[in-house]
Amino acid sequence: MSSPHFNSRSRFPQKKEALHLINTYINVPKVRLVGDEYNNGVYDINEALKLSREAELDLVMISPNAEPPVCRIIDYKKFLYEQKKKQKEIKSKAVKVVVKEIRFGPNTDEHDFNFKKNHAIKFLEEGSKVKAYVFFKGRSILFKEQGEILLLKFAQELAEHGKVEQLPLLEGKKMLILVAPKKK
Repeated sequence: MSSPHFNSRSRFPQKKEALHLINTYINVPKVRLVGDEYNNGVYDINEALKLSREAELDLVMISPNAEPPVCRIIDYKKFLYEQKKKQKEIKSKAVKVVVKEIRFGPNTDEHDFNFKKNHAIKFLEEGSKVKAYVFFKGRSILFKEQGEILLLKFAQELAEHGKVEQLPLLEGKKMLILVAPKKK
């Protein structure tokens, strides 16, 4: 009796960039079979396919660059699901970096500066990075030095809450600075 998994080539349509070769798409004379249920060793491809048919599972090439290529007899859909689940778990545990932006003008007065500085301190305490920039409109680009002084003053004010990752840098009409929170 043939397995519904095995003979249906359309069940797992192989793409050029397929992750794994399965069943009859494996074009090698011998494979190394690994797994818990089967005797690990080198098998003729037809014998390995026969074993997978009898188990009503799929023969999946795990490591094509090995000599001979390494295969496993598993339920391919379940295998893909578990891989996807592991990737999702790794992604969820990864640290997400949040970057908050604060915008200044080249002639920002003291009150606005302090107001924005207090917001930046709050963002740094939350663990977010702060990207502060001075936006130059029209002819205000002539005041580049004022913008740089403003950003350096901003960095100095935030020194006890964060460390500067990027000094003032002019990119088009923006001069920006990046401040990361200090590790506790």
